[in-house]
Amino acid sequence: MNRGNSGVNLPALRSHNAALVLDLLRAAGQGGISRLELAERTRLTPQAVSKITARLREEGLAAEAGRRASTGGKPRTVLRLVRGARSAVGLHLDRDELTAVLTDLTGEPVAVRTAPFDFGAGAEAVLDAVVTEVRTLLRSGPDSGLGPVIGVGVACPGPLDHRSGVLGRVTGLPRWDGFPLRDALATRLGLPVVLDKDTNAAALGVALRAAGSESFAYLHLGTGLGAGLVFGGGLYRGSRTGAGEFGHQVIQLDGPPCECGSRGCVEALCLAAVARGDTAEAARVLGTGAANLVGLLDFDRVLLGGRTAVADAEVFVRGVAAVLAERAEREGAGAGRTVPVAVAPDGERAVAYGAAQLVLAPLFGRAEPTEAAGTPDAMEPEEAVGSPPDQRNIG
Repeated sequence: MNRGNSGVNLPALRSHNAALVLDLLRAAGQGGISRLELAERTRLTPQAVSKITARLREEGLAAEAGRRASTGGKPRTVLRLVRGARSAVGLHLDRDELTAVLTDLTGEPVAVRTAPFDFGAGAEAVLDAVVTEVRTLLRSGPDSGLGPVIGVGVACPGPLDHRSGVLGRVTGLPRWDGFPLRDALATRLGLPVVLDKDTNAAALGVALRAAGSESFAYLHLGTGLGAGLVFGGGLYRGSRTGAGEFGHQVIQLDGPPCECGSRGCVEALCLAAVARGDTAEAARVLGTGAANLVGLLDFDRVLLGGRTAVADAEVFVRGVAAVLAERAEREGAGAGRTVPVAVAPDGERAVAYGAAQLVLAPLFGRAEPTEAAGTPDAMEPEEAVGSPPDQRNIG
């Protein structure tokens, strides 16, 4: 995401240059963009742009969008991204609910499913439930006119290692510790799978729409509490995917026990207030944690997401904003230093939409590619999901 838009004329960086061109085609929309404009904006040679666009057209990713009058000479042919040429699946595996979304190449949702789910039911039951939902979702693919699925982005509670695709000791669900969820799902689905924390997926989805250099904290309050951190427009995971374990900062040393093993965690205090119906207190606790985070990392803004926060958005936004305003006043910073608070775009579906972007964003150079397990090439939906292991060419 934090990249410049200059291309490099080296064969080894062909995919980088193609990503630059794809991103400009995406940004141009259905109106399209000419090869000359692509060359000017990427700083690639016209010959390099012609080769890249020819390859994209051969693969069905780009198509002509008409002609545009030129200031001199013949009219220029403009190209557009074929949004439906490929598709992606985003999955949000929450503790008690599964949300699945099928998107086009730009991440625009085409079909969405939500179903009850038990993340603590054990590996086999969870894998079966995911396969069933993805199979049902992909049955709508032919009717939507979308091309083959290039991958599945999976977002679930942490801790986890996004590089290896292995879960850690999920709070309250320690049996997941060490389970290779990414590889297991890739084997069952017959598709490339990328895994990340739910908060990281949602933050990535928001960052793709935000100003390039913005820094913000996405605070997700649902069945648990966590954060996605974006610095200078780029998602920050930490060296062990450990960044953003916001819910387990201790703010009351003798507070109630938390399922993580500590006492007085923001998550425990916040969820306890929600359980007894004191949303205003939950918002104040969340604001206290947010103020600590802003004081430490000086974010431009704070965004709230997750089922619980979205269900009573006005109270949570007002309560968190009040604590941050009090902090700014104590510092003598004035109104100009108060950090704004808002509900994140896409509401309860932000995680699922962001999960699809775990697969799509790297194609446009808008995120660092994350290693995926599974087949290297996209497969037709009905061929991919549920095929026998010896027919899936698992990598």
